[in-house]
Amino acid sequence: MVKIVIENLAQKEVFPEGRVNSVLSVLHSNYIDWMHACGGKGRCTTCKMIVIEGAEHLSPPSEAELNYRKRDELATNERLACQTSVLGVCKIRVPEETKLPHMTYTN
Repeated sequence: MVKIVIENLAQKEVFPEGRVNSVLSVLHSNYIDWMHACGGKGRCTTCKMIVIEGAEHLSPPSEAELNYRKRDELATNERLACQTSVLGVCKIRVPEETKLPHMTYTN
């Protein structure tokens, strides 16, 4: 089973439809707004997500993510939603700095 649980959106569960795409596209296809200033091209870190559980069910870090890690702009428990595919069950959080003002977040 492939599933994303968003911890600070009231444990919202989302499921990809069809082939596995980026986490960002899965979120958007489930009508969840998620920050992505560069349009999902891996050129910024605004689509950053914090991985709480299930990192082993995510695709390996992309070259863009590895470059951001080298520059200390992406922690080891953080991934770019536009660069990451989910292959199993994972739990993520929206980082404080990229929360959208029109969304209701939980603790």
